[in-house]
Amino acid sequence: MWFRILSAMLFCAIILMSCAIEGGVIPTVEPAALPTVPPATAAPMVAQPSAEPSASQETGLRIGLSLAPADLLPYHSDVSDERVTAPLSELLFPAPLLALGYAYTTTGVLDQVPSLENGGISFNSVQLYLDSSGFITTTVTEAVTNVQQISVTFRWNRNLRWSDGTPLTADDSLFAYELARQISLGQEADSRLGLLERYEKIDDYTTRAVLQPNVTDPAYLTSYWTPLPRHLLADSKAADLLTSDFALSPIGYGPYQIQRRDISRTRLERNPYYFNAPPAVESVTFVFRDNDPAVLISAVAGGSLDLALISQPDAALFSALKAEMANGKVALSSTAEPIWEHLDFNLDLPLLQDIRVRRAIAHAINRPALAARLLGGYGGILESWVMPEQWAAASLDQLTRYPFDPETAKRLLDEAGFSDSDGDGVREREGQPLVLRLLTTVNTALHQDSAAQISADLAAIGITIETRSLPSEELYSPDGPLFRREFDLALFAWIATPDPRGWERWSCAGVPNEANGYTGNNFPGWCFFEADQAIRIATTALGRDERAAAYLRQQQLFTQELPLVPLFQRVSIAVSSPTLIGLELDETAPFTWNLVRWSRK
Repeated sequence: MWFRILSAMLFCAIILMSCAIEGGVIPTVEPAALPTVPPATAAPMVAQPSAEPSASQETGLRIGLSLAPADLLPYHSDVSDERVTAPLSELLFPAPLLALGYAYTTTGVLDQVPSLENGGISFNSVQLYLDSSGFITTTVTEAVTNVQQISVTFRWNRNLRWSDGTPLTADDSLFAYELARQISLGQEADSRLGLLERYEKIDDYTTRAVLQPNVTDPAYLTSYWTPLPRHLLADSKAADLLTSDFALSPIGYGPYQIQRRDISRTRLERNPYYFNAPPAVESVTFVFRDNDPAVLISAVAGGSLDLALISQPDAALFSALKAEMANGKVALSSTAEPIWEHLDFNLDLPLLQDIRVRRAIAHAINRPALAARLLGGYGGILESWVMPEQWAAASLDQLTRYPFDPETAKRLLDEAGFSDSDGDGVREREGQPLVLRLLTTVNTALHQDSAAQISADLAAIGITIETRSLPSEELYSPDGPLFRREFDLALFAWIATPDPRGWERWSCAGVPNEANGYTGNNFPGWCFFEADQAIRIATTALGRDERAAAYLRQQQLFTQELPLVPLFQRVSIAVSSPTLIGLELDETAPFTWNLVRWSRK
C-alpha cells in the first residue's frame, strides 16, 4: 500500500508543475545572544496592497517573483506549491536538512546529519508473522520471519527559538507529526506518514522516526517533521490550519519574520531570536507580478528590484536578458532545474517494441539544437534518467548514447523494413504509413515548442507525428491516457530528487495496469528482468557501493533498451543588480538558501 501512495504522490507532484549524504556544507556560526526585547508580531493578511516604497525608503533587498504563494507554511501541497513557496518559507522555517546540490546538509536546525557513523541511523531485526501466502500479517501465526527496521534519530539545536521568543523543542516537531495524522499536510508529508511506524520524542531536543518493518526507502533520512509551534496552534482545530491566519503569516524560527504581507508583496525583517548570527540584510521584500517575467526584468534593469528569479524563460526573454546584460544593467546567474523533459515510448505498441525504431527516433531528434534554442545556451542535453549531478550518475563512456545522426536513423528504419515507396516523404511497411501519435500538455509552451521540433525532425526521416495536446489535469488524471497508457509517444517532465530513487518508475511493479489500480509511474511499460532486479537493489540496499553498482547496471540497460529519450533539464535564471553579492543558485535548494550572507557592494 505504501508503494501505491508514494508513487502516485511523487508523480502527481511533478506533473502539476509541468543522495549523497553530506554534512557541514554550510559553515556553523556561533549563536547570537538572545535579545532582551520581544520581536514584532507578524501582521495579519490585509485585503489591499500597501503603497509601493520608494528606493530611498527601502533599505533592504527587493526580490521579484512571478507567482505569490498561497501560504507560507513549511509544508507544501505538492512540488509546484513547494517551488513557489520555498524561497520565502525557507527564511521563516529553515529546512532541518537542506537538499543542496543533490545532497543533504544541516542548516543548523539539526545538530548533525544522521548517519551510521554518528549513531543517528540504526538497523534492528524485528520478528513478524506471515500468512498462508507468505505475506506479512498482524495476525498471530505459526510462521514468522525476521526483517530489518530502520530508526533515524534527530537531534534539534538547543538554541532554537520561535520568533515570539518561545523556545523550540522536540514537542514542536512531534506536534507537526500529530497534525499530519489528522489532516493532510501535503503530498510529501502524506508519503512520509506511509513510511513510518511511529515518530516519537526521546527528550526535549531529540526525536526518533521508526520506519515500517522491511521498508528501506531512501527517503528515510528526511523522516523528521519540520516543527510547528505547539504553544500557538494546540488549541486550534487541525482542520482549520491550512486556511488560518497563521498559515498566511506564520511564526517561524528562521533568520527572518513577517513584518507585513498583502496581495502584492511580503516584507520580512530580521528575527531577533534567530539562533545563528543575524543576516547581513535587515529586511527582504518579495514583490509578485502576476506571472509576467518581462516586467520583473525591466524592474531589475531600472533599479526598483535587486533580483528576479525566472523559471525557464522563453526564447524572447532570453534575448531580452542577454541584451540587458550586455548593457551592464543586470547580472545573470543560471542553474539547471531538477525538472527534466523526456519523450516516452509506449512499449505495448508492436511498432515501438522494435528497438531499431526507438533508436532511429532517438538519433533523429536534434537534441542539441532543441536545448540550445529552448535553454538560451544555459543548459545541455541528458543521456540518462539520473541527473549528471546526482551521486549515482554513470559516466558518459559507460552508457549507450544517441547523438543526432539522421543518416543512422534512416538506416535503422530501412533495416526495420520501412521505406518511402511512393515518394511522398512518409515511410511505409506492408502498405501501412509510419505514423505515431504524440501526447503532451496544451498549457505548457515548452512542450508545444519541443513537440513542434520533434515532429519536424522525425518528418525529415519519414515519420509522421500527429500531436495531441491536452490540459494538464486531463492528461495526468488517474483515468487519463498516461496512467491508462493510451498513447504512442508522450512528452512531459519528471522532477529529480536528492536520491535518484527510481523503483516507482522503472520496476515491473510500477507499470500502471488494472491489477495495481493504474497507480504505477512506469508509463513506457518497460519490464526487463535484469533492469528490474537492478533498480530493486539500487533502491533497497543499505550500502552505498552496492547501490552505486546497481544504479550503474540499470542505467546501462536503460540506455541500451531505450524506454524513453531523455531530452534536457529546464533552467532557472536569476536576473540581479550588478551590486548584489552572495547569490549562489543551486539545482535543488531554493535560491534564498544562503540569503543570510547576501549583501550589496
